[in-house]
Amino acid sequence: MESASDRFTKVAGTQLTKWRWAVGLQGLASVIFGALILAWPELSIYALTILFGIYALASGLTAFAAAFSSRSKDERGSLVLSGLLGTVVGIIALAWPSISALALLYVIGAYAVLLGTLAIVASMRLPLDGRETALTILSGLVSILFGIVIFAKPGAGALTVLALIAAFALVVGVTELVVAIGGKAILERNAKQKFGPKTTPQTSH
Repeated sequence: MESASDRFTKVAGTQLTKWRWAVGLQGLASVIFGALILAWPELSIYALTILFGIYALASGLTAFAAAFSSRSKDERGSLVLSGLLGTVVGIIALAWPSISALALLYVIGAYAVLLGTLAIVASMRLPLDGRETALTILSGLVSILFGIVIFAKPGAGALTVLALIAAFALVVGVTELVVAIGGKAILERNAKQKFGPKTTPQTSH
């Protein structure tokens, strides 16, 4: 027979599972994007634009797919905004492969700042525990800081810029994967706290 704890975990899982999958796939895409940049140091601006467009578009479509099947209002809103951001930025990059290096940096910088802001807002609204909330906020802060650096030093050397983009993608991607994988543990802990045996303090005589 299914226990109350199992039922709670199943119901709560519908609120976080889609978000976890979206975050996990976005994290995987970020890691792949960062790894490709590190493995291809002679990357041209044209190739970087195409890679970034595919990465942003894939992240956006993944978020949209998860949003359409989500029940939680907060979760759905977060995914829709993330999906809109990734899809619009990805389409812009793919439709404008001849973009200048400076313009591409500004697009990537703006994407990073907005993505980081969405991550921080989501961390405050979704039922994450302290560790996952901290990691999500850290991911958002890294994105925002990266965007600020890009805007502050748009004329940095090509290798420096590529290294920054790769570091940004890898840090954000790994953090998102950790948060996504840790989501199941959150549900199990919440179920135990809600339905586990209650302990009463011992009184001394």
